[in-house]
Amino acid sequence: MQKNHILLTGARGAGKSTLIQRLLKEACMPVYGFVTKREAADAAGFHPIYIHPAGQPEAARRRTEENLAGMCDRRTHTAHLAAFDGLGVRYLEAARPDGILVMDELGFMEAEAERFKQAVFRALDGEIPVLAAVKAREDVPFLNDVLHHRKVTVYTVTPENREAVYTELLPFLRIWKTHCA
Repeated sequence: MQKNHILLTGARGAGKSTLIQRLLKEACMPVYGFVTKREAADAAGFHPIYIHPAGQPEAARRRTEENLAGMCDRRTHTAHLAAFDGLGVRYLEAARPDGILVMDELGFMEAEAERFKQAVFRALDGEIPVLAAVKAREDVPFLNDVLHHRKVTVYTVTPENREAVYTELLPFLRIWKTHCA
């Protein structure tokens, strides 16, 4: 069975999202899916996390109640499942065969968002190439199921190897382009 999806995992700050953005600049293909963005902490020390369309320029991203995916600090988190089950599902289902489906980042906050999880697995079962960052959390069954999906290849990114991983993944973009053409 052909493994046509690339998943990046690794510690926070290893460069998974940066690597995805670098690869997308080389892809010259439509980008579908989502990105989550952790913002600066509020006065209480909680970081709001927003979900945005992956193909949307950062300057065009808005922070509203509708796309607020959750809040977290170092010990606790509150997930807004409606953002994942609503916008997240919509962003995943909008993907077309001419592009790349980005999921940046899959984490523990959406582990209870059932519609979203189903959409993730439909995408992984599908033929549209997926490029995703997956939080390294062995204690979250959803993330383990994603990382062990039969159609994925997993790369662990570290600050020391991220340039080598980038170089190794560049040929996949050519394969994906010809597959989508």
